[in-house]
Amino acid sequence: MWPVGSTAMSIPRSHKSHASTRHHPSLQGILHHHCSHSEYLSQIMIGRQGSHDDIFCIIYDELMYFTDAVANFLKLPTIILRTTSAATLLARTTLAQLKVEGLASFQDFVSQDLVPNLHPLRFKDLPFPLNRNLENFSQVVNDIYKMRTSSSAVIWNTMDCLERSSLACIQQQCQVPNLPIGPMHKLGPASPSSSLLKEDTNCMAWLGKQTKNSVIYVSLGSIASMNEKELAEMAWGLANSQKPFLWVVRPDSSTNGKRNKVLSQFYNETVGERGCIVNWAPQKEVLAHSAVGGFLSHCGWNSTLESICEGIPMICKPCFGDQRVNARYVSHVWKVGLELENELVSCEIEKAITILMADKEGEAMRERAKNLKEKIELCIKEGGSCNSSLNKLVEIIMSF
Repeated sequence: MWPVGSTAMSIPRSHKSHASTRHHPSLQGILHHHCSHSEYLSQIMIGRQGSHDDIFCIIYDELMYFTDAVANFLKLPTIILRTTSAATLLARTTLAQLKVEGLASFQDFVSQDLVPNLHPLRFKDLPFPLNRNLENFSQVVNDIYKMRTSSSAVIWNTMDCLERSSLACIQQQCQVPNLPIGPMHKLGPASPSSSLLKEDTNCMAWLGKQTKNSVIYVSLGSIASMNEKELAEMAWGLANSQKPFLWVVRPDSSTNGKRNKVLSQFYNETVGERGCIVNWAPQKEVLAHSAVGGFLSHCGWNSTLESICEGIPMICKPCFGDQRVNARYVSHVWKVGLELENELVSCEIEKAITILMADKEGEAMRERAKNLKEKIELCIKEGGSCNSSLNKLVEIIMSF
């Protein structure tokens, strides 16, 4: 078995400008073009044939869809790994189809209208690309999902108890088994952090001094950035909420380099020991801590799963891509959080924290989050749906 999540390759100089999150669809097209016509991956796998660990199949991230062509050349079976939510797949394919039909443009990003047959998503919740190029996006989506018929199975980092209807809809369109085996971070024993950023574990000692469910944890992920105004609005929103908070502010998260000036004034004059600000936190440990009562998040799928698995209700501030889909499901399907839909404003942040941490509405969200956590734990246990899917995956691999 050979897992493919990334590959060592050289991007031509003419394409270097596309190698960023903003140009993600363009980069995916470049990766597919150059890797599917190169012999790099083929040579690695051919070199391993005949050794004590022969390759029987390839499991690859859906975004690395060039792997399918290499596997076909080597006559090896493949299994697709999808690391987003099932709802995101439906949203992406719908957006690509709307573009083909001439019914979608980037202007729909602000539309509050519901997308037909995609409840509860609005047009503004669809995962529009940051660079506003729907042509490249549609091509990449079509290239990715036409591979699903040639794969032996599809692995999902999700759970039946979370996305039963979405998974059922996808299975109707797919000829091979779709196997929800998530949450993957809960499947094995605790392992050393895989974070690419250095974690500040000193915040755990600070958390140990706080009372149960009192802390709002704030992290907008590893990519999103804020300008000076947004940083200040977030700071004052946290300060005025009067709630203890653990706030992750990456050194590169402020677009104009004035992060330290804003935070030092805010921290020294207003917050003191009530707040803890770190460059990066051990998130899974933080969310599992009894002092944490809420999570203000960008709603990346990993963060969403990690929060739900610990029964932590959320304040959603999605930035781009699938985060909008996840936020809508958190707030309107699972109802374990609320969404900040407008620009960051301190009074709105303060209000959301108050609702989540102190009001009856927040208590109801916390109770639903607790119930969802219990359902997920049942899914993982022997005989649960995720456990059964994992056993099915083993059977498929052993059959090759």
